[in-house]
Amino acid sequence: MTSTAFPPPDAAVLARREAIWADLARLLPFGGLITSEAERRAFETDALVAYRQMPLAVALPSSTEEVAAVLAYCNREGVKVVPRGAGTSLAGGAIPQEDAVVVGLSRMSRVLAIDYANRTARVEAGITNLAISDAVGAGGFFYAPDPSSQLACTIAGNIAMNSGGAHCLKYGVTTNNLLGLRVVLMDGSVVDIGGDHLDSPGYDWLGLFTGSEGQLGVVTEATVRILPRAEGARPLLIGFASSEIAGACVTAIISAGIIPVALEFMDGPAIRICEDFARAGYPVEAEAMLIVEVEGSEAEIADELARIEAIARRFDPLVLRVSQSPDESAAIWKGRKSAFGAMGRIADYLCMDGTIPTGQLSLVLTSIADICAQNGVGVANIFHAGDGNLHPLILYDASKPGDLERAEQAGAEILKLCVDVGGCLTGEHGVGIEKRDLMTYQYARADLVQQMRVRAVFDPRWLLNPAKVFPLEGRLTQES
Repeated sequence: MTSTAFPPPDAAVLARREAIWADLARLLPFGGLITSEAERRAFETDALVAYRQMPLAVALPSSTEEVAAVLAYCNREGVKVVPRGAGTSLAGGAIPQEDAVVVGLSRMSRVLAIDYANRTARVEAGITNLAISDAVGAGGFFYAPDPSSQLACTIAGNIAMNSGGAHCLKYGVTTNNLLGLRVVLMDGSVVDIGGDHLDSPGYDWLGLFTGSEGQLGVVTEATVRILPRAEGARPLLIGFASSEIAGACVTAIISAGIIPVALEFMDGPAIRICEDFARAGYPVEAEAMLIVEVEGSEAEIADELARIEAIARRFDPLVLRVSQSPDESAAIWKGRKSAFGAMGRIADYLCMDGTIPTGQLSLVLTSIADICAQNGVGVANIFHAGDGNLHPLILYDASKPGDLERAEQAGAEILKLCVDVGGCLTGEHGVGIEKRDLMTYQYARADLVQQMRVRAVFDPRWLLNPAKVFPLEGRLTQES
């Protein structure tokens, strides 16, 4: 999947470590800089826990001005910076280097303004995803993107990786729900992009920064779209005898022009593991399950559920059950939202994030099973089936020599398969270090060089989140 190698640390920076600590401490309020080994260790990895590196220091600013002061200093002194939201990145996007300062935004979590009339909210980038919906809920609104980690992940990380979630089928991912950003560039300058309106003149800087994985600047504030909550919503559980049949049903639903608010897939291993954890009433006898949620008025819900049920019955479902209460609906989603944590109780795993055309779903699911069997690792599939965003969980034992390497090999083959069938390497987790060395499989050298040129405009010295996204040898070629 990826080489774990980082560039050699800058010996001159390491030699000046204590002086750098002293300088940064003067830029931040008391308690805003972490330097002890024990406390820095909490920031040595993110949710891709197979890889770890201790950072040089951890800065915890409380304002845009403090972020700007830290970046200006690091730029002047040639010190690398790794931006960090909540550290929930599954692609290693927030893993530091030993000569890099982590700039964590966890203390910047305020709601700055809510404008119900214009359906916007302005927030600091360290706020959690779910907290935005909580803040606007009293007004009958919500924030649509809903990653499974939404209780913990921050809007900063969502913007960096262009995250989505179960509701992305209907409402889109982060970029579709973002109106404006306040960004600190590496030289410490502060720029405002977009605003509280639907479009801005000039180049689409907002589109450029969303999904740039912290390599162009550090986002400190965001203006997001908020939407009126639907009148009602109801999920439907459908269990099938095989993943291939479930995949064919997904294709049939989408082909019929039906766009449910969510269309989620779980295979047999995932069903049983999540049911054991959440007691959600999942059909443990099934080898595949769809969670299909529709929303609207009672009449709209009834009509759409009837259409989906008619399609599903063509595929001889083992179970077909519509939620009958808010408690049952909450339990169904608790099982899905808890899936990654439930899986972690029984095995180490790598969570893939490839995207494919939905018409290729049955073929790809069969191939994933074959790839994992050939590499001697287990797999459980949990993903956003409606938009073809796959999340195979490749199961391995970290204490068993060679097991991680076999899991990585299986992951690389799965991601290459996604590209081969017309998809791409990532849907919402980003590239980070996980997929860095696979970028040459999807992109020609000319494509990568052009991307690196854009990156270098904002950070000519490659100090922001280095050793991510672009293959290391590719960066060297571009610099030469």
